[in-house]
Amino acid sequence: PRASVIMPQTLRAPVTAAARARAPDATLRRSRVTPLRANARAAKRRVLVIFAAASSAPIVAAASGDAKTNVLVVGGGGREHSLCWRLRQSPTCGNLFCTPGNAGIASEDGVEVVRVNESDHAAVVKFCEEKGVGLVVVGPEAPLVDGLADSLAAAKIPCFGPSKSAARLEGSKGFLKDLLKKYDIPTAKYERFTDPEKAKAYIKSEGAPIVVKTDGLAAGKGVIVAMDLDTALAAVDDMMLNAAFGAAGDEIVVEEFLTGEEASFFAVVGGGVAVPLVGAQDHKRVGEGDTGLNTGGMGAYSPAPVLTPEMEAKVMKTIVQPTVDGMAAEGCPFTGVIFAGLMIEGDDVKLLEHNVRFGDPECQCLMVRMKSDLVELLSRAATGALDGSEKLEWSDDVAMNVVVAANGYPGSYAKGEVIEGLDDADALPGVKVFHAGTASNADGEIVSAGGRVLGVVAVGDDIAEAAKRAYDGVDAIVWPGGFVRRDIGWRAIARDEKKK
Repeated sequence: PRASVIMPQTLRAPVTAAARARAPDATLRRSRVTPLRANARAAKRRVLVIFAAASSAPIVAAASGDAKTNVLVVGGGGREHSLCWRLRQSPTCGNLFCTPGNAGIASEDGVEVVRVNESDHAAVVKFCEEKGVGLVVVGPEAPLVDGLADSLAAAKIPCFGPSKSAARLEGSKGFLKDLLKKYDIPTAKYERFTDPEKAKAYIKSEGAPIVVKTDGLAAGKGVIVAMDLDTALAAVDDMMLNAAFGAAGDEIVVEEFLTGEEASFFAVVGGGVAVPLVGAQDHKRVGEGDTGLNTGGMGAYSPAPVLTPEMEAKVMKTIVQPTVDGMAAEGCPFTGVIFAGLMIEGDDVKLLEHNVRFGDPECQCLMVRMKSDLVELLSRAATGALDGSEKLEWSDDVAMNVVVAANGYPGSYAKGEVIEGLDDADALPGVKVFHAGTASNADGEIVSAGGRVLGVVAVGDDIAEAAKRAYDGVDAIVWPGGFVRRDIGWRAIARDEKKK
């Protein structure tokens, strides 16, 4: 059976490649990015004014008689949009709330966007108690590192996400590397530094290429893969002396450069039990051919051919379960999702990093492929009842997510630009547009509000079909101020072509 991507099966002629009427800025041009078309439609489209209903009446999501759980999703990006979309389809989902949400989340049937400050833990707890929320799903890492799960646990509100102590798995790269070393989990050789001069001396002794990382959170941008010594030494200055990443760079980790193919693997964890999900591959660099600056991710696809069933079993045995066991032994048992960033070369696999949330843009691909009840799965994890849970079901389809970003990203970029054609993209067979950085203006139009603005997700029988559908969806969007990479999925496409 195919993934239950809910969209009209309207037939239409293939959309031609986007006209490149407006080039990206000079720095991005060197990285070979592809702008979206700039031609305006002859007739201006009517734009739906988006609002959230204030009613607290139960939302019927499945046949009567099933127990329903009211859910609050914390976050407002593309990951959270896809989580809301999938949670809403779960038979056990009752009322579904999201804070702060975005324009796309607000447009989803059965999702109520609310304004609750995630940093005000007491306000979050009060909202959950008033609305009878039985599960909180925290999307981004920052609220977890801030201890939101601890505050919810103190109020006996189930939360899918780790405690502040356990969130150090992502919040401190030094903590992670020390844990991996102590429990013999395969990873790159490393050293930790609080003195920039000692860090530079170590870099000079090791040579390049080498990797320099901020210890703390840096919105996915605190990792510099330095191919030469000058870049590595400059990274130390930026992080430790120039405070380019704030307090996150007060301490740094310098580690060995690993070769191979990167992939992402996910597992849901609760009560010491780790349930494997599926893998994906993303594209971090801003430019085609994996060139230019690192970003939060310019696209992804799932499954990842490099993650064979045998490799997934090896990852669970040598990386994920030892991490879960090690965290418990350290007195900070983990609950939530473990997102393992892997480097695979032949039969060898090493851990690059752990994240304590679903990846973005990978999560969107996972959500369109998932067929199981997500509310039930996350509730079981949050309450430590994963043991004995049913095997998860996934579509055999390939899913691809192409990120549409604002010109200038990952540097400075404009906001408030009107985006058209979203309904046209959503109407294409196999396509679903998830919003990441969007808002509604006073006229009810969808406007850009971030660096990564949209995720155009498509499913297909193989990677080539998924890619064609995704880029057809991209080409239906009219936003002169946006750009995409045109080579998402190139590794998997090359593998398929080699087999033919």
